[in-house]
Amino acid sequence: MDRLSLVLILATGPVIAGGFIIILMSFGLYGWVYLLPAGVVGWLLGWPAGYVISRRIKRQDPNFDHTKGSDDGLLPDPSAPEA
Repeated sequence: MDRLSLVLILATGPVIAGGFIIILMSFGLYGWVYLLPAGVVGWLLGWPAGYVISRRIKRQDPNFDHTKGSDDGLLPDPSAPEA
């Protein structure tokens, strides 16, 4: 997990959740029974989406070595340089 993916999760989560909620509302499903699970699923899918986008950005960067091993653990070391 890298720091860029943590920032991208904050952008992709609401976009995916909002997309699911808009789809449900366009079908006429306005109850919280439908909208709450759609929001939760959107937020849960925001995490892998942010990670995939982060990997893609870094693979297209010519100065980034993506073959180097990833950070261990959920949160990266704050004193380490950005990879």
